[in-house]
Amino acid sequence: METLENVNGTDIRDRIILLRGFRVIVDADLAELYGVSKRRLNEQVRRNISRFPPDFMFELSAAEKSKVVANCDDLSQLRYSPTLPLAFTEHGAVMVAAVLNSARAVEVSILVVRAFVEMRQMIGLVSDLAERLDDIESRYDEQFRVVFNAVRALMAEPGEKSEPRRIG
Repeated sequence: METLENVNGTDIRDRIILLRGFRVIVDADLAELYGVSKRRLNEQVRRNISRFPPDFMFELSAAEKSKVVANCDDLSQLRYSPTLPLAFTEHGAVMVAAVLNSARAVEVSILVVRAFVEMRQMIGLVSDLAERLDDIESRYDEQFRVVFNAVRALMAEPGEKSEPRRIG
């Protein structure tokens, strides 16, 4: 297990994945970050299940588990696990820290929240950039449309083909 000094926002952001339209952290990664075993984490979650509505936590399907194991190198140990992993959203990860009730869990939960906030900000910047590109593209499309229309007008002169001009 990692010491708190080795846990940083980049480590946490690397563990956040997109499933079912939510950005989540799988229970194995969250347990490692909080410094407890996966079994202990899941035990505390099951004892306090009323604190984890579906938008805080959900169980992965077998297909989702296979996809996660194939795409995330750090979750390869889940391949042979008989149980399906749990996925925690930002709010679920904070709630796990509350039910674990340890100093490390509280400290790491702050880092987890910051990582989720940074990801939201990055996504906001990307969507802002996409809007600006769409705006620029639409302006240039209008300018180029005028050029293309002028070229087409020159190409489609009315009347039949005239005889070629003599040169010289």
